Amino acid sequence: MSVSGRVAIVTDSTSYLPADLLVGTDIDIVPVQVVVSGKSFDETSDAVSTRRIADALTTWQPVSTSRPTPERFRQAFAKAAVEGATGVVCVTLSAAMSATYESAWIASREVDIDVRVVDSASVAMGLGFAVLAGEQLSREGANLDQIEQLVLRKTARTTVFFSVNTLEYLRRSGRISSARAAVGQALKVKPILTLRGGEVVSLEKTRTNAKAMARMVQLVTESVHGPVEIAVQHLDAQERASQLSADLHLQLPGTSIVQCSIGAVVAAHTGPGIVATVISPLN
Repeated sequence: MSVSGRVAIVTDSTSYLPADLLVGTDIDIVPVQVVVSGKSFDETSDAVSTRRIADALTTWQPVSTSRPTPERFRQAFAKAAVEGATGVVCVTLSAAMSATYESAWIASREVDIDVRVVDSASVAMGLGFAVLAGEQLSREGANLDQIEQLVLRKTARTTVFFSVNTLEYLRRSGRISSARAAVGQALKVKPILTLRGGEVVSLEKTRTNAKAMARMVQLVTESVHGPVEIAVQHLDAQERASQLSADLHLQLPGTSIVQCSIGAVVAAHTGPGIVATVISPLN
């Protein structure tokens, strides 16, 4: 496979694209870093599995994340140029959550190829679906402008809902306020959150994980207006994710639903037990 004569697609590792969906593609993935007890790892490294992150978080080891350096993106863009790509569309996780977008933008100014860097304002399959759509359009012979516009439309119309066991990890990483986390902890709620403008916002509060999953089914169903593809993603919550997928299949028969794990970077900010849904329109 080669990107020669067509647009190359680059993303970061928080797209969490399942291996089976990457088969037959030339998508280049730049790893975001995870820092565990002061030691930095590429998120794509076997040394920093989600199981290790879950264990580190539950035992209160220091866990943080760090953006890729501009050099990592520059290498990916330069490789595309060497392979004969006509341009590059690079899709990153939300710029409001991470400086990964900034690193990619800096790198795009340092290579002799036209690079369009797109802030997905999302994460996980919220950018993963857009990346796959861009790759497909590239294989169909679309030009740089067409692919960039498709990715922008796809990410702008994508909806993400997720539930966490506790708001504590989001508080630690600065994604929500300490006051909001304290209220959630005091009430022992299982919050449902969403992304707006690329940032985490609280949507509803439920009392149990079961009620959170039931409400997620309703929210997803209410959000579907036409053909969509859906991802159900989780960390250390296989049973709830599987049940959620099954319930969504019943409510939305014929809809493509991908079930897969969330990786170490998102896990570091949400903690074990997260279950997320991503709804991405096909048109």
